[in-house]
Amino acid sequence: MKEEAGGWVYILASRHYGTLYVGSTRDLIRRIYEHKEELIPGFTKNYGVKTLVWFEAHESVAAAYGREKSIKRWKRDWKISLIEKDNPHWEDLYPNLAGFGAPR
Repeated sequence: MKEEAGGWVYILASRHYGTLYVGSTRDLIRRIYEHKEELIPGFTKNYGVKTLVWFEAHESVAAAYGREKSIKRWKRDWKISLIEKDNPHWEDLYPNLAGFGAPR
């Protein structure tokens, strides 16, 4: 998948129904790689939150950031519903996104 949008919102999880992290970025593949490799200190590194379970493209980084802030205010159950709508088994979406996973 090519990153054609101006920004991305994403949700990472430590495991199925585990700790969640909501973020936004201009370069989704690079940013998820940084989380997985623990290259940036902070919440995701401290809590082992590395599995990409949901993402959404936006026309601009500003729009993605606004959506991120909105989702962060949601109840946990709403975030889980958002994830499970398209990813009911909480599979790691990063391998396919980065081009080295088997197509589904």
